[in-house]
Amino acid sequence: MKNGHRRDPLATTASRGSVYAAWERFVQGDDQVVGVRPEVAISWHRCREQYRVDPHLTEAPIAVAEIDHTPEHDGVFAELGFRAAALAHDVAVIGGVVTITDSTGRILAEWGDAATRARAEEANLAPWFCWSESAAGTNGMGMALEAHGPVLVRGAEHWCEPFHDWTCAGIAVRDVVSREPIAVLNISCWRSQLPSLAGSWLTNAAARTQCLLRRRARNSGAELVAAYTQARAGCTGGLAAMDTAGKVVIADETASVLMGVPAAIPALDPTVRWNPGLPELISATRFASSQAARNPEWVGSTQIFTYLSAEPTPITIRPVFLSGHLIGTLVSFGASDEVPLPPGAEAPAHPGTNPRRVVATRENRTVLLRPPEVSFAESDGNDVWLSTDQGRLRAASPSLDSLGDELADVGFLRVHRRYVVNLSRVREVERRRGGELFLVTDDGADGLVPVSRRNAPAVRRALDI
Repeated sequence: MKNGHRRDPLATTASRGSVYAAWERFVQGDDQVVGVRPEVAISWHRCREQYRVDPHLTEAPIAVAEIDHTPEHDGVFAELGFRAAALAHDVAVIGGVVTITDSTGRILAEWGDAATRARAEEANLAPWFCWSESAAGTNGMGMALEAHGPVLVRGAEHWCEPFHDWTCAGIAVRDVVSREPIAVLNISCWRSQLPSLAGSWLTNAAARTQCLLRRRARNSGAELVAAYTQARAGCTGGLAAMDTAGKVVIADETASVLMGVPAAIPALDPTVRWNPGLPELISATRFASSQAARNPEWVGSTQIFTYLSAEPTPITIRPVFLSGHLIGTLVSFGASDEVPLPPGAEAPAHPGTNPRRVVATRENRTVLLRPPEVSFAESDGNDVWLSTDQGRLRAASPSLDSLGDELADVGFLRVHRRYVVNLSRVREVERRRGGELFLVTDDGADGLVPVSRRNAPAVRRALDI
């Protein structure tokens, strides 16, 4: 918005006034964010410390990033566009606008009230402009890309002061396997509140769109298992099938030991797959996917460090296609004379490289933790909680999957759909009748961490029990 449209903060309600006061202090360098929702405070922290967005930015920048959309993504945009167009009339009645962005925050299309759309154009809330957090600070579209589930940003919760007259709600449509965002559906109103049904509108539209992705994941998972079964007959070493995100669909006994995942048991739910926790393997398979997408005959080899091995292990990567579309790779472990990956993709990095700090929140402060200070992480609905040397803290990470990926190479292991554990902090293992395993960590936290039957073999191997 232009300066002439900015609301006087003194004219706001007490609640809005307290948020604005916290925003003013935070912009000036104070870390106190009293009265601000934790998810907004975390977003402000990213905007100030990581993205360094100007809090007085008056308009979103033009989108400069061009990304290659897969056929699945194009289908998502089409389906989400249909859902957005269906909402357009109801949203226009309340003076709002509906937008769709891609995974970079670039607005692809917009519908809604003509007067509000004209005002929105003053802030570049329009197609081909970028509304990611890194480009435009805290806003509905940008926060939705960072979060799992619907988000709401009201008034002074926006990072950029000229956007304080807006209220917006957004939700990301995410890949059902990788959980990476594909698109965002957003509703925005100027100087008015969103209707009570806005959250339901967004959630239903996203859920219906993701049904398409779940069906495709089921088909691709079945095809990868079939390709694995066929290749297994002539394979003398370890073999695994992985999707394009670098997650394991199925692996034999040898490969499962090397990757630390369950053996030869494809998930009943095709969207449930396993993270091997080997960054160089994931990097190699993603590189292979990019090459195979250009050349279906491409086959490559490299060396990676694996679990239970002090020396790098050679692997060969072969693409798998379904109806001409790349859906994953077959990874065989053992000697190979295939074309090697380029130096940048093949150089193995020994496990143990420290990741960035683990970011958490305590009341009104952002807490930066070293990975060894965290004993385990627990998913609770849309939140992730950390059991740490400083007590129980809420993680800034949007999901347990993303946190597990960040910490996989420093000794953290997914032991249950709700838990990721720092194996170096495990002090006791309790076995119960029926074979159930529970872990006890050294941080003095009450309760036991359950181990799912699916993950029990990997836990036993990792703890050598």
